[in-house]
Amino acid sequence: MSEEFEIRNKVAESGLINFDLTDLVPKGERKGIDLKDFLFMEMILKEKDFREKVAAIDVEAYRDAYVYVYNSADAIVPLWAYFLITARLAGVTKKIVFGNREDLEVILMHNAIQRHDFEEMRGKRVLVKGCTDKEIPENAYIELVEQLQPIVKSLMFGEACSNVPILKN
Repeated sequence: MSEEFEIRNKVAESGLINFDLTDLVPKGERKGIDLKDFLFMEMILKEKDFREKVAAIDVEAYRDAYVYVYNSADAIVPLWAYFLITARLAGVTKKIVFGNREDLEVILMHNAIQRHDFEEMRGKRVLVKGCTDKEIPENAYIELVEQLQPIVKSLMFGEACSNVPILKN
């Protein structure tokens, strides 16, 4: 093939680093525990009954899972109730948080971004992938910009063929 008709990948030649936040999403099962299931008539926390139900939790069902603990009942639950559930599952789960599934994902992505080594991006042009097949919490993008802003040459969002410039250093 002659050089004038050679197909070239200009994106690959540009030195642009494509970064996909989904690569940081921790792998593992997500499971929720609703405190209403531990309440008398799904309304009242009776300490003895609550302790018995917590003790009866099959911890193996939560092994290596990411767990969120929430309360869907219109009931006031003392803070120590969350302590008991956490103490029962600690050491078995990968992570336990208070809140809903979205809260769990925000915390998991926060931790992943904080632990990730972005040094390979120092002084480089970085494109953060815009379209993903997984839901990424919006907060993860904010935290990513905080991490990358001081070290990258430029930061863009979107796809190589259509991106939005975010910053240049």
